[in-house]
Amino acid sequence: MNDRPRIAAEDGARPLRTRIQRRNRKTILDAALEVFSQYGFRGATLDQIAEVAGLSKPNLLYYFASKEAIHVTLLAGLMDLWLAPLRAMDPAGAPVEEILGYIRRKLELSRDYPRESRLFANEVLQGAPRIQDSITGELAELVAEKSALIRGWSAEGRLAEVDPHHLIFSIWATTQHYADFDVQVRGILKASPEETHDGAMAFLDHLYRGALTPKAADPR
Repeated sequence: MNDRPRIAAEDGARPLRTRIQRRNRKTILDAALEVFSQYGFRGATLDQIAEVAGLSKPNLLYYFASKEAIHVTLLAGLMDLWLAPLRAMDPAGAPVEEILGYIRRKLELSRDYPRESRLFANEVLQGAPRIQDSITGELAELVAEKSALIRGWSAEGRLAEVDPHHLIFSIWATTQHYADFDVQVRGILKASPEETHDGAMAFLDHLYRGALTPKAADPR
């Protein structure tokens, strides 16, 4: 993807006055994403982040007051990236194709943003202390909205009867797996990222299309 969205929100601690400041801030956040995605919040240290960023620790602390400040900044921007594929599900579209489109977007997210996916997974595994409000707020509200949409499609006979919440959970599991367990996937398949992605999408399309397509009425 050429137009990679920024995942870092401004924390308001200091104004970004110069090009060098903007560059250093981005360098720190990119380094932190790498470190946090590998070690989680608890395992990561400011020294590790500074080393990966190629900056001194005092220089890093000029931009961010603490490890948690960096982590919160990353997570704040990540939620928008994470919710975008589900928000794009169109009520006016063909139900099966809309859900398959959501699956495709989620799989592309895992392919193009594996570190971000692992950052999110690590946060959730630790009890989501820094994004709990987002999970119980905007994420829960969006899932409720799309679940009602899916339930309505089923009631109209345009979609097979499915539990909307568990359908969405299943989609998360079958798409994010390719980012969160990337080492395992690569070790088993020994395939290129493109081959892995194409094979996964073909399988998931077949799996979910079969599960979601309404069964033809019994002619008897």
